[in-house]
Amino acid sequence: MNSPSTVLESSESTGSSPRDFAPGSPPTIALVGSPNTGKTSLFNALTGLRAKTANYHGTTVERKIGRTAIAGQTVDIVDLPGIYSLNAATEEERIASDVVLGRGRCTQPDAVIVIADASNLERSLFVISQLIEHNLKIIVALNMIDVAKSHGIHVNAEQLSEELKCPVVPIIARNGFGLARLRAEIAAMLAEKSAGVSAEEAIPLAPSAASCNACGLCPYQARYSWSDRVVKRAVKSPRVAKGQKTDAIDRVLTHPVVGLVLFFSVMLVVFYLIFSVASIPMDMIDGLFGRLGGWVAGKIPEGDFQSFLVNGVIGGVGGILVFLPQICILFFFLALLEDSGYLARAAFVVDRLMRRVGLPGTAFVPLLSAHACAIPAIMASRVIRDPRDRLVTILITPLMSCSARIPVYTMITALLFPANPGKAALLFTGAYILGILAALTMAFVFKKTILRGDSKALVIELPGYRIPGLRAVFLYTFDRAKVFVTQAGTNILLISIALWALATYPKTDAVPPNVAELTAQAEAFDAAGNDESASAMRAEAEHQQSRFELSHSFAGRLGKLIEPAVRPLGYDWQIGIGLITSFAAREVIVSTLAVVYGLGEDGADDEPVGLYDRMRRARHADGSPVFTVAASVSLLVFYVLAMQCLPTQITTRRETNSWKWPLFQLAYMTVLAYTAALVVYQTLRALGYA
Repeated sequence: MNSPSTVLESSESTGSSPRDFAPGSPPTIALVGSPNTGKTSLFNALTGLRAKTANYHGTTVERKIGRTAIAGQTVDIVDLPGIYSLNAATEEERIASDVVLGRGRCTQPDAVIVIADASNLERSLFVISQLIEHNLKIIVALNMIDVAKSHGIHVNAEQLSEELKCPVVPIIARNGFGLARLRAEIAAMLAEKSAGVSAEEAIPLAPSAASCNACGLCPYQARYSWSDRVVKRAVKSPRVAKGQKTDAIDRVLTHPVVGLVLFFSVMLVVFYLIFSVASIPMDMIDGLFGRLGGWVAGKIPEGDFQSFLVNGVIGGVGGILVFLPQICILFFFLALLEDSGYLARAAFVVDRLMRRVGLPGTAFVPLLSAHACAIPAIMASRVIRDPRDRLVTILITPLMSCSARIPVYTMITALLFPANPGKAALLFTGAYILGILAALTMAFVFKKTILRGDSKALVIELPGYRIPGLRAVFLYTFDRAKVFVTQAGTNILLISIALWALATYPKTDAVPPNVAELTAQAEAFDAAGNDESASAMRAEAEHQQSRFELSHSFAGRLGKLIEPAVRPLGYDWQIGIGLITSFAAREVIVSTLAVVYGLGEDGADDEPVGLYDRMRRARHADGSPVFTVAASVSLLVFYVLAMQCLPTQITTRRETNSWKWPLFQLAYMTVLAYTAALVVYQTLRALGYA
């Protein structure tokens, strides 16, 4: 396997053109700033919902380009990754540096807005000095002046502007304070034809290291000395210590034991809300698409076109949007936690524990959120800065038991222990534990084999505590939801339609003997005036005909084709069909098994006892039962460890910018699931549970 950096740089882009700003396009303003300075909040405030999210060419680094009107002129705003220095230490910093300086395939922006934290001005001055050296047009947006004021810090914007020889605008990005003046400064700067201020005029740095016999650190020392002089002249009480209240909170939240307990508690609350609150809109969406499908079915005559619309298109779209509430709630709370300053402290607390298995502390949130859905969890892995650590996290995330597996777990535990809820609960819990242990084990294996290297020590700057800006949080949530629907959703819909076609074609006009017999019985009941029995016979005939037609479809033929491979796991061709169709979504196996065993899709909801009774009565051709203890547990283990989710594969493809890693993910999880299920089935069978 290649290193992730090689993959990310050489693969094709899922975003837009490699040239960021085409000639003749509107003027472009780049937003530059250190992490946690409010850069994205300013971007949202300037552009609102008029933003497009894509990847930089050949990378997984995300970019946002928004369009706004300034003084009657259309202007593109580019939100660059957080950066401490133009001397790139990470892929994100390299991308930001290339865009700002117009290197490689990037076109240099017309101007740069540097977002500086008014409560910690020193950390922004380093990169400002580097930008000035390149003779760029610069505006300094002095953000969070309210936070600085609460810390007893006063920044003289006029004096700072004189020191930097560029406009300095005090703002509060969260509530829009100062944005009108900032827009006016942007308009004035774009109207100027001259270049930015020269470095010699603004920054009297010491001679370079090359011209002296020093240790080689002179340029950095000179910048820091210059920063200190600027701060002394423009900032009053710049070295006020953190407040006692902040220190007291940090001592609790970053405590190795108490902090860990609090973090688990916070995340449990978040995911409880994801499951409980999201269930209401999820049921509404599911019901809405169900009613829409029923309405379409009533308006269009029966046939392939009706089935295509109802089962392929409407069912596919509904299958995508039903997870949207979970995704929105997850990213809403993640944005709240990050904007408040807590998420950085949580990563610091969990880092020591996670690094024992080769993962950074920032991987904990994506892995925990995967218990809701792997798709937003993989998207949430963007909080991990190191590409190697992020790739490992993406590869193992689908092993965590997501909500889509719950119907499978419920079906099998109820099948095995219908009258013993204690044993059913233990088996259900064991499935979750197996997924967690498998994920951590594979992370350790990957770090020792194909993705060698220890996780980088977490070096993180703890931001100040802030009250989250709800507008910015809602905009962030909307953006994540839009990305999911427009990019992952399109591919998921195509997959759903393809699977519908596999399960529908080729058609057969043949009627199996058992269906003809059931139809004859229904007619006899009609003649006798027994309408209830006649309806039951016709329903059973339809179920059996559906099973027969499915067995002759491409999906059925594939099921029979793979039967020799799945037979050692205790499965027949009908379960094989379930394995194939559940690639659309894991829970599809429940409705698939309902059809292939003659139960109908409504049986699982309306007659759960009948469903399990008929599954217990299901027989192989030789008369032996299909769902023995060994086969059932084998199936449970397989679904705990197998990928069986093409939407997740599409998301992995987008996040890694390559098909190599999704295919590797599919391969290793399939081998892992098959091997574990084989061992479980053969062991239980040898113990007499066949």
